[in-house]
Amino acid sequence: EVEEWAARMRRFLSLPEDCALAFTAEDKIDGLSCSLRYERGRLVRAATRGDGEVGEDVTPNVQHIPDIRQHFAGSGHPELFELRGEVYMEKQAFAALNAAQHEAGARLFATPRNAAAGSLRQKDARVTGQRPLRFLAHGWGEVSALPAETQIGVMQAIAAWGVPLSPLLVRVEGIAALLAHYQRIAAGRAALPYDIDGVVYKLDRLDWQARLGSVGKAPRWALAHKFPAERAETTLEAIDIQVGRTGKLTPVGRLSGVLVGGVTVYNVTLHNRDEIARLGLRPGDRILIQRAGDVIPQVVENLTREAERPSYAFPDHCPVCGSEAVAEEGEVDVRCTGGLVCRAQQFERLRHFVSRAALDIEGLGEKTITEFLELGWLANGPADIFRLKDRRGQLLTREGWQEKSVDNLLAAIEAKRAPDAARLLFGLGIRHVGAVTARDLMKHFHELPRLREVAESAHAGDGEALSELTAIEGVGPVVVEALGDFFHEPHNRAVWDDLLSEVAPPRYEVETRASAVSGKTVVFTGKLETMSRDEAKAQAERLGAKSAGSVSAKTDLVVAGPGAGSKLKQAAALGIEVIDEAGWAAIVAAAG
Repeated sequence: EVEEWAARMRRFLSLPEDCALAFTAEDKIDGLSCSLRYERGRLVRAATRGDGEVGEDVTPNVQHIPDIRQHFAGSGHPELFELRGEVYMEKQAFAALNAAQHEAGARLFATPRNAAAGSLRQKDARVTGQRPLRFLAHGWGEVSALPAETQIGVMQAIAAWGVPLSPLLVRVEGIAALLAHYQRIAAGRAALPYDIDGVVYKLDRLDWQARLGSVGKAPRWALAHKFPAERAETTLEAIDIQVGRTGKLTPVGRLSGVLVGGVTVYNVTLHNRDEIARLGLRPGDRILIQRAGDVIPQVVENLTREAERPSYAFPDHCPVCGSEAVAEEGEVDVRCTGGLVCRAQQFERLRHFVSRAALDIEGLGEKTITEFLELGWLANGPADIFRLKDRRGQLLTREGWQEKSVDNLLAAIEAKRAPDAARLLFGLGIRHVGAVTARDLMKHFHELPRLREVAESAHAGDGEALSELTAIEGVGPVVVEALGDFFHEPHNRAVWDDLLSEVAPPRYEVETRASAVSGKTVVFTGKLETMSRDEAKAQAERLGAKSAGSVSAKTDLVVAGPGAGSKLKQAAALGIEVIDEAGWAAIVAAAG
């Protein structure tokens, strides 16, 4: 996988095989990500990572962590430098903290990571000051200027400012050296004073990092190489069925508690009925489990599958609403057909809608959603959330609700009247439309009504609409079918219309640089010699242009390399401007 990662970067950057790649490698600390904003070398704000876009302000808390400097050492610092790193707790300090918690009759922490996270996020910063927290930097975010042109160079500058780095951070050349350092770290893992769960590799040259960019939140130029999971043996006590927001029936194994990788595990997902059949699982079996990536428990092997006991019968009806549960052709997942009449789906869909990655409505947790569903206040779906303002008086009569908590909830809801369109789309829980796909769709369509129009046309057999959808990067036939199926259902259209009567998402725009091709549609054809096709498309997006896969009357510009064929002829027939690769490079350079 590491070799394929390097090969993908070579292809993207159009690098020859004999071009040496240099990397940094460092241990991946199992702590809590923290971002520190320095202005002219002085710390002005600290925040947790949160969902990657919005985190918690912990500025008063980090003042109690000795490793975090309030001022950078030395002089000549950038005007703005956002330092990123990990807040963690050493193993010995964690053991001492839990001993003190036990002595005081307080709740014990499950892992050093949980202890670090809970300590950093205390509302009373004085409590944070009583906890033995540490910090190591591993990178940066927003900056006004960088002190070097390589990853290792910037990290060395950060160290010179008095900021602690991992002692295992190195620069190496070639994949063999990377893997050798991984093995060295893995061999010494147990002796480290803190928990780690892998090694992080980063391409050293910053100009290549900039060209590679990211896919969603994941940079193409970095890779986390996790350690093999620890394993343990236990008994499968029972198999329960949970119903998710899409109606999927997920079997969950209930276990005799067993310690794996420092955490006691009681539950394990069994994924689907095919996985149960593959492992021959039945309640009472002895099983071998591991925590994948030291996080998610999974069954590795059934140690007693030969024992004579009846096979497990997967349910053919929903355990929540009693509706028939079926698997679509070619799918392994069994789903409830009850839709919005299924209580489980109502709850899960609403919980997903208000979650941090979707609309992020603070105060609407599981308990509150359950309460409002029982009262019938959310019977019509997510649009009813925005009608809760009309129930203020009723809510004030409910146990546990005071005027301040009611007003805080209603204010949090009102703040989402103009939500981000991609988050809203993701929040609807359309199958196969995850957060990244939702952003890809909205980058292209900009407005939700236009997306629906094209999706419905494609479902009805409109070839041009189908081509428009499938030309979007990350959108294939499965997503197109899911969108068509969603809008084909009358109750989904009703929920969509009802919701858009309550909210007004602004036009979705991606932050781009102004350029000569902003707002235009560009088609790349032929062989590009100085960059890969993927890099060219990424450049177009950053310049505010849309990259299309075919030439049509809507195309504004064609970039043609050697060997361009039918697309070049179509462009000539339609009178579309055609430039070569050098012309495209000039447009990119002019945008700065």
